[in-house]
Amino acid sequence: MNNKIDCRYAIGKKEANAYNTNELREAFLAESLMTPGKVVWIYTHYERFMLGSAVPTTTPLTLETIEDQLKMPFFTARREVGVINIGGPGTIEVAGVSYDLGNEEALYIGKGNDNVVFSSKDANNPAKYYLNSAPAHHSYPCKKIGELEANVLNLGSQSTSNERDIKQLIINSVVDTCQLQMGLTRLKNGSVWNTMPAHQHDRRNEVYFYFDLGDDNRVCHFMGEPHETRHLFVANEQAVISPPWSIHCGVGIGSYAFIWGMAGENLDYDDMDKFPPSALR
Repeated sequence: MNNKIDCRYAIGKKEANAYNTNELREAFLAESLMTPGKVVWIYTHYERFMLGSAVPTTTPLTLETIEDQLKMPFFTARREVGVINIGGPGTIEVAGVSYDLGNEEALYIGKGNDNVVFSSKDANNPAKYYLNSAPAHHSYPCKKIGELEANVLNLGSQSTSNERDIKQLIINSVVDTCQLQMGLTRLKNGSVWNTMPAHQHDRRNEVYFYFDLGDDNRVCHFMGEPHETRHLFVANEQAVISPPWSIHCGVGIGSYAFIWGMAGENLDYDDMDKFPPSALR
């Protein structure tokens, strides 16, 4: 069995306010993703949202069910899955149909599609599949989303150090989903703030997966209630779980990119509560 699973129970805002650094990291930071030859999952109790990774090298990796958490005969029996490749070229086979995925391309896998297999074209330059999953009530078709299909937003400015391109990949204007949304944000040269003003989503959770950081670089990710902020220093290919009560924004030491994934009450990308710097403590 190639699956590794970690379970994160929901933490309330009052409890989180009293946490020290190690407790915050244990509750909200995913440090061990992108393990070669493994499928890694973190099961959260925020919207039953799952984040994970698959890095096939010399042999393909199969998406297997997780008995204790899912209690289903196969992984997608009652779930949808989103995949974004941040590595070398690879192929994902779903129910006998093959999808080639290049760097920063995405695949949506609808509920009920069994026999999902991940592989790499070159074991020396393996695909690195970042995975998100949420419960699904309906079976929508699988769909590959490349650069031409993505909806791209250009936001921010150099003067505020947050100029960035947002690729909306798995989003309801591009592909039909039950509740899952995913996309990729890349900062322009000279910009370091990924989201400012900060915001929170009371009607959904969100996870930020940071990548393309240098070995000595870090992103300082801000979380917590607007009047009780905390921070986490995040390294390359690590993710931060953001509960509905928490703001999220970050600032990097050098250039980087991140993948955002959400699930919850609705599919409105703009459904967010913003907090200007003057409202933060």
